[in-house]
Amino acid sequence: MSAPLWTSGEAAVATNGQTTCDWHATGVSIDTRTIVPGDLFVALKDVRDGHDFVAQALAAGAGAALVSRIPDGVDKDAPLLIVPDVLQALEALGAAARARSGARVVAVTGSVGKTSTKEMLRAVLGVQGRTHAAEASYNNHWGVPLTLARMPADTEFAVIEIGMSAPGEIAPLSRLARPHVAMITTVAAAHLEAFRNIEGIAAEKAAVFDGLEPGGQAIINADLETTPILMQAARKCGADAITFGSASDMYHLDRVTIGNDSTLVQGMLRGTPVLFKLQSAGRHFAMNGLAVLAAVEALGGDVGMAAPDLARWQPPAGRGTREVLDLDSGEEGWTLDLIDDAFNANPTSMAAALEVLAAATPRNDVGRVSKGRRVAILGDMLELGPDEAEMHRALADLPQMQTLDVVHCVGPRMQALHAALPYAQRGKWTPDAATMAAEVHRIIDAGDVVLIKGSKGSKVSVVVDTLRKSGRNSGRSTRPQTRDD
Repeated sequence: MSAPLWTSGEAAVATNGQTTCDWHATGVSIDTRTIVPGDLFVALKDVRDGHDFVAQALAAGAGAALVSRIPDGVDKDAPLLIVPDVLQALEALGAAARARSGARVVAVTGSVGKTSTKEMLRAVLGVQGRTHAAEASYNNHWGVPLTLARMPADTEFAVIEIGMSAPGEIAPLSRLARPHVAMITTVAAAHLEAFRNIEGIAAEKAAVFDGLEPGGQAIINADLETTPILMQAARKCGADAITFGSASDMYHLDRVTIGNDSTLVQGMLRGTPVLFKLQSAGRHFAMNGLAVLAAVEALGGDVGMAAPDLARWQPPAGRGTREVLDLDSGEEGWTLDLIDDAFNANPTSMAAALEVLAAATPRNDVGRVSKGRRVAILGDMLELGPDEAEMHRALADLPQMQTLDVVHCVGPRMQALHAALPYAQRGKWTPDAATMAAEVHRIIDAGDVVLIKGSKGSKVSVVVDTLRKSGRNSGRSTRPQTRDD
């Protein structure tokens, strides 16, 4: 039997809390819907007060609960860890987990690509040692301490994703994680409502360097207008700056070949040629892959092993995943390719996704119309600030937009793009995703490649769900399945 993640004594010392009895926990959970027997249930306050669910968590087999009081309906002898403030105690538990671990830690932030890059790192580092990373985008004020609190003591590599939506959020999370390596994937126009300009976003992203351990290394995208801001911040923190991208002479991106369902990347790693393939299409994925190799080397891993292992990675759900749907038509071969990128959107990530769609190859001679099409269904990009209308309209000027057959738009902000599109390319506009979902089976056809993308708040994921329900997942990907998920 493996050692517990936390004993009551260890958790009490870490949080300066009081235990009602001896217990041990094999995991940490904040959600009774996904709780596993043996978990320490953390009664956080959010939309609902987690204390209302403690009895349910214990009944489901939780090993104990982290609380600030004995909840109603819970016996005073129940396995509890009582603290003044539950969130602060979770942070203390995360700090203690980090302190007891000898893991090499990498922190990942950026306007685009945090979660995909985290998953790339998990895929390649997992072959080289015991690797810990969150199973979802746990990158905020509770997600980072939760990820750390879940880290086993014998972890060898830890990948910590750090996000933000307002100024001042990244630095304290980085100081909690204490990374040896901190990476910024890119800086783009996201969350501009909370910042005066993109330079402000860059300064906030650069705060990830504040938590670096002495002698730490900062991995920086060399191809940005804001790269000098990032470099200056790294130097101020005493970090060893490592760059990647087309403008870098360290981890240099030389050539990207985007196929229908893969990306071939050629570059130079500190003067040594490298060639690797990703089983997903996109220049942005190529950049992230190069940054991952820089991080592997900075962590002391084997880059020669990591480069081919990048083919093990696939995008997380809703972030560019690609699948084949059988349309329920009764006709043999009536399928379409769905690119599900419905989790997040800003001008940079939208351009990257449209580039992927532009490189895709539709199938002809199937469907109601014999010619297959490249179809985009685009939802609002949120939190862009006062220039949001122009940012939506400007998507029409992207060169990759010219290769698309039809563009459908969802939401009030996307009206600006809809109006700017050429008449022949202009599809439907609907005020909300539910209305588009009701129409989607009429605007797609067998042979099409369909991209669905928008900010999470635009809810274009309901269009994805409707497509999946009206069709049938064929069980086939447009690329080989090379990683056990």
